[in-house]
Amino acid sequence: MDNQINHIFDNIKELVISSRNKVYSVVNTEMLNLYWNIGKAIMGIQQGDERANYGDYVLEKLSEKLTAEFGKGFSKRNLERMRKFYIYFPIATTLSSQLSWSHYLELLKIEEEPKRKFYMHECINSRWSVRELQRQKNSLLYERLLLSTDKKSVLELSENGQVLKNSKDLVKDPFVLEFLDIKENTRYLESDLEKNILEHLKEFLLELGKGFSYVGNQVRLTLEEDHFYPDLVFYNRLLKCFVIIDLKIGKVTHQDIGQMQMYVHYYDREIKQKEENSTVGILLSTTKNETVVKYTLPEDNKTIFSTTYQLHLPTEQELITAVEEEKKNFELSQ
Repeated sequence: MDNQINHIFDNIKELVISSRNKVYSVVNTEMLNLYWNIGKAIMGIQQGDERANYGDYVLEKLSEKLTAEFGKGFSKRNLERMRKFYIYFPIATTLSSQLSWSHYLELLKIEEEPKRKFYMHECINSRWSVRELQRQKNSLLYERLLLSTDKKSVLELSENGQVLKNSKDLVKDPFVLEFLDIKENTRYLESDLEKNILEHLKEFLLELGKGFSYVGNQVRLTLEEDHFYPDLVFYNRLLKCFVIIDLKIGKVTHQDIGQMQMYVHYYDREIKQKEENSTVGILLSTTKNETVVKYTLPEDNKTIFSTTYQLHLPTEQELITAVEEEKKNFELSQ
């Protein structure tokens, strides 16, 4: 009898959750349409008179009347947001019911249209929560991806969000790990870094990007009588490949690169299936060593990458400085 009751309970539970999700979707769609149309109506009133004082007057009077009629939710500030909502998304069909009003409030803070469209696509494609959207904005994800793409890819980034086409698309420089419980300018070991990443695995997967799933840490590889332990192993279902990450404090050495090459070759020959793509290795360190990387890896290398991480949210100036420094190092190594 109890098993039957449990079975019926599970069925009813699924029905309730499904129904609630449908109701939420309908309500959310109606709310977005309402706010968009209110913004459109406000812009219609203001057409022909763009004076700031006139706009303020319109919003103040509308706020008073709407609040008296319908209660909270129609403050002058909210009406300003609805007007901006219509200005930034002038075509109603571009709105997505997959995003909440809270998502759009975050997107409205982004003035540059390409950047705003990028984050909108990423929210939809990666199912970001509002909190995840805020974190990715604060970590300057868009700017970091721009630094690693060519001019053709910049437009695609805006129109489609991040698209993984090859192994290089998995790499950001820098990776931002501000969510770890490690303070900069303090002494810590690679094992401390690994431990903290595992404790914040959800956040780390978000930073890695699309399609990643966790396989294991310190996964033992045995070659004859010798044992080796890659720090972190992931699988990317979009590129259909294993991704091995080794954590380094300080500069990457040619020994680090050689060891990563061994890991990648082992996985390619012993672990991956025929239909899967080549394993990718990422050396994640506090400092890159461009010259050593250049002369240790083959010129046609497409599977092993050296990149940096930092423990605080970057500023745009930091990113610009990092790019200039990288270009300088590259020119000196030629």
